[in-house]
Parts: sequence; C-alpha cells; structure tokens
Amino acid sequence: MANGMESAPDAVQCPVCLKDFASGTINGHLDVCLTDRREPPLKKSRLGSTAEPPGVKCPGSGSSSAAAPPSSPLFSMFKTSKSKASGPGERNASLSTKQPAASAVKTGVKRNLSGEEEPGQEATEEVQSQHSGANRQTVKASRELSPRALMTSNRPLAESLRPSTLEEYFGQNKVVGQQTLLRSLLDSQEVPSLILWGPPGCGKTTLAHIIASGSKKTGTARYVSLSATSASTSDVREVIKQAQNELRLSKRKTIMFVDEIHRFNKSQQDTFLPHVERGTVTLIGATTENPSFQVNAALLSRCRVLVLEKLSVEAMASILDRAVVRLGIGVLGREAANPRQREQSDAHDPKILIEEKALDTIAHLCDGDARAGLNGLQLAVQAQVSSSRLGQSGPDAAREILVKEEHVKEGLQRSHILYDRAGEEHYNCISALHKSMRGSDENASLYWLGRMLEGGEDPLYVARRLVRFASEDVGMADPAALPQAVSAFQACHFIGMPECEVILAQCVVYLARAPKSVDVYKAYGNVKACLRNHRGPLPSVPLHLRNAPTRLMKQLGYAEGYKYNPAFSGAVEQQYLPEELQGTDFFTWTPS
Repeated sequence: MANGMESAPDAVQCPVCLKDFASGTINGHLDVCLTDRREPPLKKSRLGSTAEPPGVKCPGSGSSSAAAPPSSPLFSMFKTSKSKASGPGERNASLSTKQPAASAVKTGVKRNLSGEEEPGQEATEEVQSQHSGANRQTVKASRELSPRALMTSNRPLAESLRPSTLEEYFGQNKVVGQQTLLRSLLDSQEVPSLILWGPPGCGKTTLAHIIASGSKKTGTARYVSLSATSASTSDVREVIKQAQNELRLSKRKTIMFVDEIHRFNKSQQDTFLPHVERGTVTLIGATTENPSFQVNAALLSRCRVLVLEKLSVEAMASILDRAVVRLGIGVLGREAANPRQREQSDAHDPKILIEEKALDTIAHLCDGDARAGLNGLQLAVQAQVSSSRLGQSGPDAAREILVKEEHVKEGLQRSHILYDRAGEEHYNCISALHKSMRGSDENASLYWLGRMLEGGEDPLYVARRLVRFASEDVGMADPAALPQAVSAFQACHFIGMPECEVILAQCVVYLARAPKSVDVYKAYGNVKACLRNHRGPLPSVPLHLRNAPTRLMKQLGYAEGYKYNPAFSGAVEQQYLPEELQGTDFFTWTPS
C-alpha cells in the first residue's frame, strides 16, 4: 500500500473513506461512515477539485491511508470517488471518461435523512420539463418581448399570447364562469380528472396550461405534458412512476395533460385506469373527437367530460382586442390609449394601424378558431410591414402602416370547412340533412347538403342516405320518390364530383317538397316487434298457402283449399296470416 503498511489478506477497502478493514467489520463501519459523512462522496463539481488530504481520518476508522489500494471487487458503483485520492493523471482520465456518469449523478441524486444519496425525481423532472416546462418558459419569455419582436418572431402569435389566467380566458363562460363548479374547484386547486372535448382552437390546451400555472404558483402539484401523437406507453408509465415517487416522498400530486388523447388506442388508455382511480395522477385529456366513441368507457367514468364550444364572434373580438393591445397596434376609430402604441409611435419604426372592420372580418372568418384568427392577424400585419420595407426606404419611408380588410381576407382565406368524414361532425350533418328534409325545409336541406359536400364528404354516401329517405319518410305518399333517389345515386356514380352536386341538390329539394308518409316504415317496424316479442315457437305456415310439388306433399294436405285469385272475377275471401294472428293490422297495431 501507499503508506507502507501491509493489509490483511481478507482486508476490504471502505468505498467512502478509502481505509482498509476486515471483511467481518466492514458492514458495521459502513453504517457509521455513511451516517456521519455529511458531504456526498460523488459530485460532478468536485471532480476537478484537489484531492482529500492524506491525513484526514474517517470517523469510526482506526487507521488512516494516504493513497487508494488496488480496486476491490465490492462496491464498484463508488469507484469514481477513489479517483479523488489518486494522482493528477488518473484524475484527468476519470474526468474525461466518467463525465456523463458524473453529470447523471449530479442531476439524478438526492439525499435521504441519513445523509445517503439515492436516486431522486430531479433528473427525470428536468427531462419532462424539456417537453412541458420549456413551452411555459418560452411563453413567459414571449410576454417580455416588445411588440415589434412579437410580430417578427417565428413563433405563432397564438402560442406567444396564450393566456395564463382565467381572467384572460374568453368564450367558455358556461364551463369556467364565475358561478360554475369547475371555477370553484380551480380556485381551490382541487382539480379533478377531466376530458376536454371541443373543436380546434376553442381553448382546450390553454385551459390545461392555466390549471398548470395555478398549480405551479401554489406548489400543490407538478405538471407534465404529453401528446398522444408522439408519446408511447413507456412514456406514460415513466410519468406515472415519477408521480408515485413524488406522492410518496413529498406528498405532491401530479397533473398529466395528454393532448389528442383519442390517438391512444384502447389498450394504451387502459394504462391510466388504476392510477386515475387511486389518485396517483390527475389526468387532463384533450380531444376533438366524441369521447363516447374514442375514449374507454371505464376511463370516462373516472373523469369528468367538459364540452368546450366553438368560440363566438364576441369572444373572438375580445381575443383580438387583447392581441392588438399586446402588439401595440392602433385601431382606426378608437382612442389611442394603449401605452405600447405610444411607445411604438415614438420609436423609429412606423406606427401600425388596423381597420376595425378588418378585426370584425377576422372574428367572422376564423370560424370560432382562436388559433386561426390570431395567426391570420399576425400574417396580415407581417405582410404589410414587409411590403412597406421593400417598397420604400430612406427618409421618405412611410411613418404609418395601415392593415385593411382586404389584407386580412387575403391572409385568412377560408380554405376548409370544419368537417370530419369519420368523426362527430359527419354524423351531426347527415342527421341535420335528414331531419330538414323530413320537415320539408328545402333551404335548410340544401344548406346541410352543401356543408357536407364542401367539407369533402363522399357524394355516394349522401346518395345512399337519400335512397333510404325516399322509402322511410316519403314512402307511399309519393311512390316516384324512390326512383328519383335511385336515379340520383346512379348519376353520382357515373360522373362524380363536382358535377354531381347539382343532381344531389335536385333530389334533396324533391324529397323535401314531397308529401311524407311513414306508414310503411312503421308497419314494418311493428312486424319486427311482433316477431321478436312472440313467445314460444313461431306459428307454422297454413297448409293451404304451401306449395305441393310432390305427391306426398299433396297427400299431407299441402295447397289444399287454396283459391287462385286470377280464377275469380271478384275479391276472394281467404286467410293469409297464421291462426294466432288473424285480424292483425300492422299499420295500426301497437306492440305490447
């Protein structure tokens, strides 16, 4: 050894104080050594520091050692600490080869009550914050940017101006209004598991961030954000494992926000069930699809579904007013009481103004989508600013930029209609079309037809529904309705879209104007009810109604007594129903 002392053959080195002890006493020494040692033996910041003086004596040891002996097969996880007592060359080699491990120890180790180091939640929380906390940091940083920097930033305006309080959250008063149950729960930081269902841009993600912001201020919960489009089941299990440790060690809850939760399949959604049931995590899921079809029933029973509505024009106007104030943009026809606008007007940059009717146009064209409205405003303003810079320069440059209504319309073209051929809107629109035709409202029928076709619906699907309607709702009141609907289906099959849209429109108007009769539909429904409710075996076919192609069947009485109707000049009295159903009129019969 370095101190000249020979160690016993069965001597074992202490991985903390680097002293030699007999194998029978090493465990007792470790208990004392680890308990009394206050400084952690392994820290990244101490890898480059000077080595511990040779004369330092570890509590509980009977001798001192100046240098580390050869490596021991025990406690290999502590071997990096031995490099602290080694020479400079070994210390530099350890620094170059063990740097990732030391970094991991620094971020992922926490001490327990006895002073020992154990894996903690800090490292994994930092990893999660790269996904969730980074977004909040960028939003916070965007709030500190100047109006000019916000407009020239590459980040969408909808993300930069995302509200952080319920006072800035517009358009969902039915859900988070002053007198609602959820508002009182949020104010008291008692957040239940939620499923947020609503169209795009209505504020689902924003509401989740507001809940996270409130929990972060009070320190009652940690917040983790995942997206079902990129996260896997292992990611979810890792977050749940962290939540269990956090709840056990610090009694702090975990709020898990899962965006587009309907992208998880049924088995992936089952991962949440026991942990939401026990309260290990508070789940907040956001979806644009109907949770009744896309979310497990067992998970729905453990969560409260909040239906967020499409933003109204008034709510969009409030959101846009808040945006122009934050951007320092003046509105023609209003008093320039915005301090940011005055700051901008005093600067070298030209003052930006926008027409009030341009804001109204955005509020109407964005179709209740705040994200589309704010990003459309940003696009229109950026386009005019860039155009002004390219068009004029020098002392003659314009000192004022005006954003007009035509600029907004050009930047916010309605390129699509909110419609999902496989989702909730698909069934809503076809139901509205069917009921409008049933109510003989030809204008509403044409409107819902247009909504479906312009949204990308398959015209043959609409045509098949019209064929069904011709028999179900028109029926015998106008027998020509069925050939009309079948002809429309065949014509759509021949020529396709967009030429077949007028054919469907003609058929829709015809069916809406036609007289309605559901007698056939109801009568057949009564027949099905009669068959399903019949007790015992169904009655057999009467013998006189059966065919008798063989001699044996004739001998058994098949077809005996049947009256061939064309052989008589008048009506023929004959029973066609089984004996048990004699006299039944399915057009007036009511099932019991």
